[in-house]
Amino acid sequence: MNNTDISQKIESHFRNQVQKDKRVRNAFLLVHSDTLNVHVNIAEGQSGDIPANPKQPNHLASVGKLFTATLISMLYEQGKLDFDDSIGKYLDDELMKGLHVYKGKEYSQDIKIKHLLKQTSGLYDVFYDLWEKMQKDPTFKTTPREAVLWGKDHLKPVAVPGEKHSYTDTNYYLLGFIIEKITGKKFHDVMHELIFEPLGMDHACMFGFSKPKKESEFPQAGLYFKNIDFRSVEGVHQIDYAGGSVLAPLDEFLIFMKALLNQTLIKKETLEIMLDDDVNMGFPTLGFRYGYSIWKTKTIPVIMPKEYYAWGCVGVTGAFMFYHPATESYIMGTFNDFAYRGKALQFMAGRIIKELLKLTQK
Repeated sequence: MNNTDISQKIESHFRNQVQKDKRVRNAFLLVHSDTLNVHVNIAEGQSGDIPANPKQPNHLASVGKLFTATLISMLYEQGKLDFDDSIGKYLDDELMKGLHVYKGKEYSQDIKIKHLLKQTSGLYDVFYDLWEKMQKDPTFKTTPREAVLWGKDHLKPVAVPGEKHSYTDTNYYLLGFIIEKITGKKFHDVMHELIFEPLGMDHACMFGFSKPKKESEFPQAGLYFKNIDFRSVEGVHQIDYAGGSVLAPLDEFLIFMKALLNQTLIKKETLEIMLDDDVNMGFPTLGFRYGYSIWKTKTIPVIMPKEYYAWGCVGVTGAFMFYHPATESYIMGTFNDFAYRGKALQFMAGRIIKELLKLTQK
């Protein structure tokens, strides 16, 4: 099969997947490989009053965490922090006191920056509790800082720092605070200054916090949590913050991934730390290891052969942004619905990577 056939098959798989599932209102896919001469950038479904368009800005949920981890890595290369630093070196007493008390013992000062990055701090996750609170009480408002303080009073840590992987947006709020402390600037301003502007991501912004350099001619695509449009909940951007928030068309997410891989943003050695300082993820993501906001597929004979290995980042609304080394391909997209939080990765491996690998077979 040639690259045109494969591109058409990938497009067909994607459109069929969306059309047969009434839960998906709009979905987007970009597959790119210079080596294989493959480029697919498509949209399916309806986005508000218009047919979904590939140029629409998309919110890829927790895929934004990889941008946050990259900012931290850039500050590491500048000598402004170390991954082994205690977070207490950068965060004030109001945040730190009682932040992590587990079985009667306080571990707050034992949390390291690398624990936040690879989700092993043992801290609680405030996102879903506050998300539900915002839905039930439209008058409830918070800020990222207030969200963490609320968590101290209402939630409990789940483990000693460094002991186990436990995914939480709280870790990435704290990374955002550290970035702000070191730079003396707002998190979203740092994102624009160090990533969006140098890379020419002109249509990128931080949802609810900033505006793009150039406004898109198309509206932002809808994003749904259990039939509720994420964008419709007033103030929800405050609990997104450094745990997500990146809003851009898929071709600009591709610009970021290429820059990350090609050492435009950070050195090869630093990316290797982000990849290799990893831990096993727990249920229901047992097939992955987790680095500094990087998901890596684990090789499992028959189930996940080594040629399917890929690394990248995942969003709970069926969003994904991966690099597949065996075909030197970038694969990213979103089904923009909470119902696809697991199915999106199955689609990526079973429908996209499987097709791309055919071009490497002689």
